[in-house]
Amino acid sequence: MADYPGFAFTVEHQTTADPAWPDAARVGRLATPHGEIETPAFVFCATRGAIRGVTPEQMRAEQTQIILGNTYHLMLQPGGEAVARLGGLHKMMGWDGPMLTDSGGFQIFSLGGGSASAEIKGNRKSERPKMLLNIEEEGAVFRSYIDGSTHKLSPEDSIRVQRQLGADIILVLDECSPYEVGRDYTANSMALTHRWAERSVAEFGRASEGSAGPQALYGIVQGGVYEDLRRESAEFTAAQPYFGYAIGGCLGSDSFELEGVVGMAMAPLNTATPTPRPIHLLGIGGVGDIWDGAAKGIDTFDCVNPTRLARHGGAYLRPAFADNPDERDHVHLKNARFRDDDAPLDPECDCYTCRTFSRSYLHHLIKAGEITATQYLAIHNVAFMNRLMGEVRAAIRADNYAAAKASWFAR
Repeated sequence: MADYPGFAFTVEHQTTADPAWPDAARVGRLATPHGEIETPAFVFCATRGAIRGVTPEQMRAEQTQIILGNTYHLMLQPGGEAVARLGGLHKMMGWDGPMLTDSGGFQIFSLGGGSASAEIKGNRKSERPKMLLNIEEEGAVFRSYIDGSTHKLSPEDSIRVQRQLGADIILVLDECSPYEVGRDYTANSMALTHRWAERSVAEFGRASEGSAGPQALYGIVQGGVYEDLRRESAEFTAAQPYFGYAIGGCLGSDSFELEGVVGMAMAPLNTATPTPRPIHLLGIGGVGDIWDGAAKGIDTFDCVNPTRLARHGGAYLRPAFADNPDERDHVHLKNARFRDDDAPLDPECDCYTCRTFSRSYLHHLIKAGEITATQYLAIHNVAFMNRLMGEVRAAIRADNYAAAKASWFAR
């Protein structure tokens, strides 16, 4: 593995004594120049350089370990050079902890013709994005969603912008092929991603002495829902001089297929090197998906759901929690049944929101259109995800993973 000063990854415990679960779930420690991360961990999305509705201080107060900035959005506004002039993304947004940036590929290939998740995560009814003009060997040509101007993002450009942003962990540029394109397209897309990956590695080496400071490079496994392609891509990725890996692209049409696709990539990644490397699952963060992914050895997850759910009046609750009649992983506080409910939002939670406000008050804020409702719900959702990850880690250490997972979902 290439030398990555300031970075280290160690596995502290791996499930060995739970006959009801495979021996893949692991607890680790990921060291970065901006601090250490206990894994499995959740990465919160600061898409445009801000966690929506939550300040960096509030994120730290709720035990957040790492956040994510979005290369595509930040390169368009305010621009990588502007962020670098302001001292990098850490300094600009006031976050002094670990940070990851994605390559920009997901947004280029998914924004414009529908929701960002529709193409990549299996909605066959979605149309191909109109903002993407062409995919060339050199890179992706697209229109800016801000002003319609035309841009080209090459693998080298993506690395250079991420150097300017200054995140601890950065990713190579990949093409995210849609669900319905078929095996031939997916195979060609995967091959292009591999060629882009080699160019990204070369550019990362040339830029290694830039002003951003130490960074670690992750490769991305593609291959869609096809087992042989996922295996080929995982083997290719594991052979490159990356610090860690990410599993991306189309992950299936539902959680059942997602679990299978993730499993296709994990064996080659976990057995390719004598020492373990961190593995990230891109864009996935449902409660059930986290339990399933961590069981397979996934170390970090990212998803916009905690703050997006808050903006729509939603709050996470443990599905097995007796006061959650919907038996889902969240409730909508706009529902009339909360109008006279003076209980805390989540009696199991010790976050600022749950210590301070009742469900009826949060219901009132939502109905009144007060923006503070989004902030209060986002704080709780952040705390909930961090508590979930803490319980996942505790279950792995105690070798009772199956029972711990069941307690989250069964009455």
